[in-house]
Amino acid sequence: MNHSIYSADRSTHLKVVVVALVAGMAIVGFGISARSSSDDGYAQSARVIKAGKPVAITSSNTSMVR
Repeated sequence: MNHSIYSADRSTHLKVVVVALVAGMAIVGFGISARSSSDDGYAQSARVIKAGKPVAITSSNTSMVR
């Protein structure tokens, strides 16, 4: 048995690559299935936040409107 990746033969390298590809595809498949489980679809709504009056904060914990 060879314990070094540097002196491993071609079949050992191929096994490592195949295991890495299968694991990567499993992770990607799990991520896609977890993301697309919502029923909202891809619709997005924009929320508008309007600015109010300017406020200056003082050390007395009261706000002063300028």
